[in-house]
Amino acid sequence: MMATVLPFQAVRPQAKYAVDVAALPYDVMTREEGQKAVEGKPLSFLHVEKSEIDVPDGTLADDMLIYETAKKNFQKMKKDGVLISEVSPCFYVYRQQMGSQVQTGIVGVMSAAEYDEGKIKKHELTRQDKEDDRIRHVDAIGAQTGPVFISYVSRPRINAIVEIIIAGKPEYDFTAQDGVLHTAWVVADIGMIEELTAEFSQINALYIADGHHRAAAGAAVARKRRQSGQTQEADRILAVFFPHSQLKVMDYNRAVKDLNGLKADQFLSIIQEKFTVTQGFASRAPKRLHEFGMYLAGAWYGLTVKEGVYDAADPVASLDAAILQEHLLAPVLGIADPRTDDRIKFIGGIRGMDELEKLVNVDGYAVSFSVFPTTMEQIMAVADAGKIMPPKSTWFEPKLRSGLFVHEI
Repeated sequence: MMATVLPFQAVRPQAKYAVDVAALPYDVMTREEGQKAVEGKPLSFLHVEKSEIDVPDGTLADDMLIYETAKKNFQKMKKDGVLISEVSPCFYVYRQQMGSQVQTGIVGVMSAAEYDEGKIKKHELTRQDKEDDRIRHVDAIGAQTGPVFISYVSRPRINAIVEIIIAGKPEYDFTAQDGVLHTAWVVADIGMIEELTAEFSQINALYIADGHHRAAAGAAVARKRRQSGQTQEADRILAVFFPHSQLKVMDYNRAVKDLNGLKADQFLSIIQEKFTVTQGFASRAPKRLHEFGMYLAGAWYGLTVKEGVYDAADPVASLDAAILQEHLLAPVLGIADPRTDDRIKFIGGIRGMDELEKLVNVDGYAVSFSVFPTTMEQIMAVADAGKIMPPKSTWFEPKLRSGLFVHEI
């Protein structure tokens, strides 16, 4: 099984506009947050990626006006010369630095057919409404506006080629408002393009780290266009490919509104059946797998799952998100389906431990839990087994910016 990763002719900002165009992905903020983010920023790519910020209040989520607005905004950026089209197919190297975390990926396109065949492995279920939104978006604009975040098992030769490229002069080099440094290089050299394509063809599997809905939508539009005879570019999906060893998965924490009718001491007593509970947990965040932090009634506790509670041989059952869900949240707190239950809130690790305390102390939640981050090896093991991670198991930082590389179909 070999992976197809190819160069493409990107539509991308002129270097002088890159910092103004680059935007966080559409799905990490609400419409209101998006509107606030673009105040005084007419060139922000959110006007394309999250065009509901530019339609009247009360417009329904699936109104075609949203997608027509995205197309109009995209065409205007091209007409005004903010976005330019690459002359020939290229790869791009895209590096992000957030504090000590540095990740360097290759921007290219992958095969929609290989996604359908299961060669591009996923670990998440997609929601039909979210998928439909991106299908309409890609179809209306005629472009994939945000890349899928892909990982692969690190290859020394690809790493070596990337080192050669980043020794050269970058096309983009800017620090975003949130302090993340973004640097990108254009790879137009035919020899290098051919070598990268050949190296990727030796890779057994590609893993979706983030962007399951984008990938599903790209494949769905490809199937649709194949039927009408419009193939080739529609059959390719925009992605950034990172070696697994460089990626950092952050913790994804939980808070629950009430104790399901229990008093705090009853709750503590019940959970001791499956967890060793220690009072006082100075670090607040767990330091190893199968350890959890818990904030309850103004105090931190450490929880360690007891031997034999979960199936250590099962790649899903042994995930900390699954252990917490199956042996505490569902049986004790009554959170049967974390996808639909409004009593549970998920908190990305970037918000830190103070947020978990605030939810309990100020916002009226009864208890919060800190969870050790899932590892890339765990994600790959789940995907290789053809299984699905529990909801909200992974949070990747830094997020890929939209608008720097667009793939027209």
